[in-house]
Amino acid sequence: MIAIIDYDIGNLGSVVKAFKYLDIEVVLTREFDDIKKADGIILPGVGAFGEGMNNLRKMGFEEVIREEVAAGKPFFGICLGMQLLLDKSAEADDVPGLGLIPGEVVKFKKQHVGKIPHMGWNQVELLKDDPVFNGLSGKNYYFVHSYYVAPENKNYVLAKTKYGQREFASVVRKDNVWGMQCHPEKSSKTGLQTLRNFCEVVYSGSNSSN
Repeated sequence: MIAIIDYDIGNLGSVVKAFKYLDIEVVLTREFDDIKKADGIILPGVGAFGEGMNNLRKMGFEEVIREEVAAGKPFFGICLGMQLLLDKSAEADDVPGLGLIPGEVVKFKKQHVGKIPHMGWNQVELLKDDPVFNGLSGKNYYFVHSYYVAPENKNYVLAKTKYGQREFASVVRKDNVWGMQCHPEKSSKTGLQTLRNFCEVVYSGSNSSN
C-alpha cells in the first residue's frame, strides 16, 4: 500500500486519483498507523511553505516521517512536498523544513526568468540513471511554482530544468527520499509512468542508495 499524507494542504485529491487510475492500492490518511504500515509514502501539496510545514508539525507528522525515512522506506515529495524536504525556505524564514535533504528553497527572480510563477510544460533532463525516472529523461512535465530547491550537495540533484536564464533542480534524491518540483499527476502519460516507476521501486525493494 502507498500512503499519501493528508496534512490539510491543496492538490491531494488529484494525486490519489492518479494512483487509483494506475490500479495501485493507495490511502489518503492522517493516521500514523497507516503511514507505518505503508510500503511507500507520498507527500504532495500545493501552497505556502510555512503553512505546509506548520501543518505537518501541528498534526504530528514530522516525527513519523523522520522515523519511516530513517527505516529506509521509499518517500516521494511532490511540488510543495519536495520543498518541505529541505532545511528552510525564503518563503518562510522562521519555519524550519524537514531537513531530509540539506539545502534551501529560493525564489525565482524576474530578471532571470521573466514571468513568475513558472507555469506550464517544461523539460526535465536527468543527470544520472534512476529507477523512478527510467526512460523518462528529456520528457515534459507540468510545473506551477515560484520557488525552487537549491540542495547544498550537487550529488543530490537528479534532474534539472531550464526556465528563462535559470537552470534549477527539478528532481532531487538522497538515498530513499525523492523529490520532484513538477506535478506527475498532471503530466499525462509521462507523469503516470513516473508514479508507476516509484511503485515498482517500492514493491521490488530495489532501493539502492544514491
